[in-house]
Amino acid sequence: MKKIMPIACLLLMLFVVSCKHEVPTALTITSPIISPPIVSTSCSPDTVYYKNVIEPLIISGCTTSGCHNDISRADGIVLTTYTNIIAYVSAGNASNSKLYSVLVKTGNERMPLPPLPAFTATQIALVQKWINQGAKNNACNACDTTNFKYSTAIQPLIQTNCVGCHSAASPGGGFNLSTYALVKTCVTSGRFYGSIAHSTGFSPMPKGTSKMPDCQVTQFKKWIDAGSPNN
Repeated sequence: MKKIMPIACLLLMLFVVSCKHEVPTALTITSPIISPPIVSTSCSPDTVYYKNVIEPLIISGCTTSGCHNDISRADGIVLTTYTNIIAYVSAGNASNSKLYSVLVKTGNERMPLPPLPAFTATQIALVQKWINQGAKNNACNACDTTNFKYSTAIQPLIQTNCVGCHSAASPGGGFNLSTYALVKTCVTSGRFYGSIAHSTGFSPMPKGTSKMPDCQVTQFKKWIDAGSPNN
């Protein structure tokens, strides 16, 4: 009996050691860990914010009907949430990120697919910078409602939030917002503000995502009340 005990103890020790060795492998997490949104009270000019810039660009340019929305799911890909988008990103390395690589391709290989408009060089640079900065789920709250000029406030917001769905190649709802004259026509019809303000009886825009921040809606309201000038 005394001879058996040491052997039994040895076997038990080997079993415990082997279990300790195998635990890390069994608990390895391969999917990305999604952190809660990081919200800043001020916006740094050197930072690209996901909620303010990247999400509107992706929703507008990549989740139109037939593409990567929750219904169409083209190629099995859905890009309507940060969790889904980050799956195609190598944080800190834009050149190794599928999201970035498809934006810089040409012809029928680039995304969004022709005839939808390609991302502009400025927009691609923003995506690249966001990824290289760590592809964070971040946002900032600062907004200047005293700035409602078309060139510095309204047109950039339209380009980011609307043109992907409302271009010459993809005039969603029959509206093309790629030029000032076309935007002015839409504003004059009365449907533009009602949609972005999510007013009752209007189709809420941008489609497939949350309402634009109240500050930005206020900028549009002030611009429209001023006669929607091309300033």
